Formats: sequence, C-alpha cells, structure tokens
Amino acid sequence: MLNQEQLDQAQSILKHTFSDQNLLQRAFIHASVTDTRLDSNERLEFLGDAILGMFVCERIFCRYPNYLEGEMTKIKSHAVSRATCAKLAIDAGLDQLICVGKGMQSQPTLPSSLAAAITEAVIAALYIEGGMDAVRNFLEPLIDPLIDAAVDSGHQHNFKSVLQQHVQRVHGVSPSYHIVDEKGPDHAKLFKIGVEVQGESYEASWGQSKKQAEQQAAMNALSAMGVVDICDEGNAHMAE
Repeated sequence: MLNQEQLDQAQSILKHTFSDQNLLQRAFIHASVTDTRLDSNERLEFLGDAILGMFVCERIFCRYPNYLEGEMTKIKSHAVSRATCAKLAIDAGLDQLICVGKGMQSQPTLPSSLAAAITEAVIAALYIEGGMDAVRNFLEPLIDPLIDAAVDSGHQHNFKSVLQQHVQRVHGVSPSYHIVDEKGPDHAKLFKIGVEVQGESYEASWGQSKKQAEQQAAMNALSAMGVVDICDEGNAHMAE
C-alpha cells in the first residue's frame, strides 16, 4: 500500500487533492496484491479507458472543427493507444507508485501494460472525485500535444486524403491529377504532376513515383488554399 508521502506525490502529479484517499490508493493496487480482484484497480481501469476515449474525442472535435469523422478517428488512433497510456504514466512518474505482488517485484522491469492500466485507473479516480474538470486539468496539457503531433504526422503522408476531404466539403467535387512532364530512364523515371480543382490548376511537383509527386502536388494545393502552412524544413502544419 502507498504511504502518505507516496499519496502526496500522486496528488501532486495528478493536480488534485483527494478527499477519499482510499479511492486514490486503489488506483495503484494491482490484482497481484489483493485477495480479490474487486479490491484491485481493474474496475477503475475499465471506467478510465472509456473516459480517456471520450476526452480525446472531445479535444479533437473542438480543436479541429473542419475535420470529418474518418480523419478524427485516425488522429485518435495515433494519439492514444496502450503504448501512449504507458508512456504518460512513465513520464509522469506514476509507474513508480504501482503496488504489485512479490513475484512481480522480482522482475527487472514491469510490463508496460501495468503502466497503461495506472493511467486509466487514475483518470477514473479523478473523474469520480472531481468530475471532468479534474480529468481535464490533468490530461489537457498532456493530450493536446499528442493530438497535434498525430495531426502533423498524418499530414506528412496523407495530403491527398486531406485535399480530397477539404475539396469535397467546400466544393462538392474531387480534385483531378494530371502528368505535366516526365523524364529519365524507365528504371528511374521522374514524374511531374499537377492537381486541378474546379478548373484552377495548382503548382505541379516532381517525384520519384506518381504517388510521391501527387502527394507533393496536393500539399502545394492545400498551401495555396490556406489549409496548411509549410515551414522552412518543408513540413506542413494545419493553418491556424
């Protein structure tokens, strides 16, 4: 069981002082140290998983109002996973407070699944104690950068998808791609491809494959439309 110093450490990390210290204590109790699994953090883990999912969906929905369902789903899957939950616990130091049985204590490292479970369990404890305000106070500064990173990462590879969704939403049509030029031998041919939307052509780009050139052309079009900003390194980010 956690001593008072450890409980205080947990409350400092979670940015919340618990009136029910037993609830906080239970969030860190693994089934290996309990007589019955009902006394472990497994029920809290179940609830916390659902709350985390809802919170992330809400953040994506509010922060990216022009995204369609499919794009938001992709961002959620990239931003939050069991690995992400484990990393959140480890980075915050919550994993150091897990109470496990002697058999698990002898292991050199604990499974990452335990750290992920702790993240979900403490989220549930925060929700029970302080509602979504307490959850938001803890999670928002941790989750928002993950969402933004997932957005940026996705846009580096899916410009065609972003352009398709944007053009269909705004104009009700699909963009069309066309080969402007090509050069080089058959085994190392380069393609220059442009994209057109409702009769307006955008800057064409070269690529080592048609797919690569189309992605770059789509990024050029998105930049011209003000949907993305291109930084000095050539990476694209959603425009503010």
